[in-house]
Formats: sequence, C-alpha cells, structure tokens
Amino acid sequence: MIKVIICDDQAIIRDGLEMLLKLERDMEVVGLAQNGAEVVELAATLMPDLILMDLKMPGLNGVEATRRIRAQYPEMKILVLTTYDDDVWLFDAIRAGASGYLLKDTPREKVLEAIRGTVSGQAFVDPAVAGKLLQQTASQQVKPATQITDKLTGREEDVLRLMARGLSNAEIAAQLYLSEGTVRNHVSAIFTKLDVADRTQAVIIAIRHGLDE
Repeated sequence: MIKVIICDDQAIIRDGLEMLLKLERDMEVVGLAQNGAEVVELAATLMPDLILMDLKMPGLNGVEATRRIRAQYPEMKILVLTTYDDDVWLFDAIRAGASGYLLKDTPREKVLEAIRGTVSGQAFVDPAVAGKLLQQTASQQVKPATQITDKLTGREEDVLRLMARGLSNAEIAAQLYLSEGTVRNHVSAIFTKLDVADRTQAVIIAIRHGLDE
C-alpha cells in the first residue's frame, strides 16, 4: 500500500486528488495539507511513501517544504503537481529534492503511473517542462566526464548512462543482461558515490557530464 499525503492550498484540488487515489487498491491517502508548514509537520508524524506537492502556496511554499522534508527524510518521495511551468519553479523544485514534476492538466492515468513509478525509484517530468530541464542541464554541462566516472565502476557507469537516457530499472536489466535486483544495487551505489538522494538528481549530474550521449 502506497501511503500518500496531498498538499495543495486549493480544497477542490485536494478533494479531487483524494477521490482519485481512493479508487486505487494500492494507494492510501493518509493526510491532507493546505500549505508547506502543514505538510512538513504531517510528514514527520505520518511518514508517507510519497507527497503530492503543490508549489505556490501561502506561507511556506512547496519548494522550501520539499527541501526541509528531503533533508530530514531522504527516502521520502516528493512528486510536484502544480500549474506552474516557469523555469525558476521547475529548477528550484528539482534542486530541493523533488523526484518528479507534473502539471495539473496531466491525465489522471499519468498521475497514477507517476505515483507508482516515483515510489519505485523512477523519475517523472511532464513533457511540457522536460525540454526546459534538459536544455538548462545541458547548458551547464561540465567536462570531462571522468570527474564522475572515476568514482564509478564500469558497470555502474553503464547503468548511469542508461538512466540518463530515461530507461527504467527493468529496461536497464534487459539491455545489460542483468537481474533487476542487481540493477537496483548498482543504482543505490551510484546514489551513494555521487552523493545524491534520488534518480532525478543522478540523471542531472550525468547529463551535465555528457553521459547521456
């Protein structure tokens, strides 16, 4: 059962998302919050698997709430669900530790897919903003790639390259003829060696070093 907290300052959005998730047998809405301060408190007491996080809210916004939660609970996943496709909001949310970024006009099936995928370690970014993220990341590309590949084994580098191309663990396992469990172990080692909390941040580093080519 995936335990979810929904954080949004609009009651109609919170209620609509709660109704959507309650229809799913593998999901449970354990809390509702209307601002960043509330969700930080709820995260500490309810320990959800994932938080659906709005960004622009009164008081403590979603970016700062994400930063505080991920600093204290690095395993907790935060999936941004917002109306804002502005570059600043996008980059700030990813830097704060968000595992994915969706816009509120995302179809319901895609929202559910993103929740399940994020909890399992995948990264979901709305196609409408993915181009901005990749363009910004590529413009900050750092050479040489050896700055990070020296930290990784050859197989870990292979896994990171495929992660940067958007492949899931199952797809990486099939391409490299490994078990999915072995791939998960490599991904975990990559996170530790690159000092990142999740797949999104690892992929950003990989792209900056040209490992998506």
